[in-house]
Amino acid sequence: MLYFNPPYRHDPQHNWMIDMKTVHYLLLGVFAAAAAAAQPIYETPGKDGPVFSDLPSQGRDLPSPGATEVTLPPINLSDSPPAAPKPPAQTPAVAAHYQSLAITEPASGGTIHSNTGQIPVRLAIQPALRAEQGDAIVVTLDGGALPGTYTTAQFEISASQWQAAATDSVEHQLQVSIMDRSGKLLITSAPQSFYVHRATVGGRAR
Repeated sequence: MLYFNPPYRHDPQHNWMIDMKTVHYLLLGVFAAAAAAAQPIYETPGKDGPVFSDLPSQGRDLPSPGATEVTLPPINLSDSPPAAPKPPAQTPAVAAHYQSLAITEPASGGTIHSNTGQIPVRLAIQPALRAEQGDAIVVTLDGGALPGTYTTAQFEISASQWQAAATDSVEHQLQVSIMDRSGKLLITSAPQSFYVHRATVGGRAR
């Protein structure tokens, strides 16, 4: 409970006089907490002048005679402007190292004569293969991945690899990819179709 007796000045020609402007500002300071909590302020006549309190009575259940509620101007309790939201963290994009990968040998639609299935392969890689960083070439023949990997742009498919993966057909398809040491696919070439013929004796394939 809060009580406040404002100062007054006794004058021989006047009983007392209160500067209402001063009272007003004193009330704002003394009862700021009560006003912020939406509690009313009451003025009750006293022998030395008005008494201000947050209750209509001074320790009694019933209002004191002459107690009136004082209307105070609203106190500016505006909230601070909300902080600007932080932009979401962005993961820096990783630029692709390889710009192009193409099979130059066997030529597209070309014909290779081989009795064993040993096939030379040449690739065009831009930029060059990063073999020292663990990148490697994986070869797919007729839809099946050949065992092992390659670390140069020129190599041969062995006869055993050919026999294990090639289909029983004259036309075949070759495709290559580059993967890093973790197995992540970095780039894949377009599939390349070519033909394989065996040497013949007397018009018959050997």
